[in-house]
Amino acid sequence: MRLCSAALTTICSRKTTALAAGASLLMTLGACTDMSALTRERVAQGDASFQQAQQAVGQSEAGAIELQQARDKLSVAKAALAKDQPQEAERSAAQAHLYAELAMAKSQSARARKAADEVLASVEVLRTEAERTSPTQR
Repeated sequence: MRLCSAALTTICSRKTTALAAGASLLMTLGACTDMSALTRERVAQGDASFQQAQQAVGQSEAGAIELQQARDKLSVAKAALAKDQPQEAERSAAQAHLYAELAMAKSQSARARKAADEVLASVEVLRTEAERTSPTQR
């Protein structure tokens, strides 16, 4: 009876160890799955940033080079994701996001500069008109 009890304890102990190892393996695999989901989300965020930049830049030349760089980095990120290279995918997605942000900033800056130039031109026209009409009123 003691032998059976000892054998049962050993088997239970091994099963517990196996269950613990299995649970540990599942948690590790779950972490890998979470990391993969996180990586996919970061690539998706890079893609969303690129789409926003593409709309912001439009046909403008300002930011066009950075937009192309964002597109290239996004392609690298998607390829790395397909090859199960999460670090490369995340790095390239982050770079795509940054290039997209830069493209949007350059495009907005160019539009602001153009608007400022138009305001300055209008002010100059008004100043010229004011100077021209001012001497005749005296």
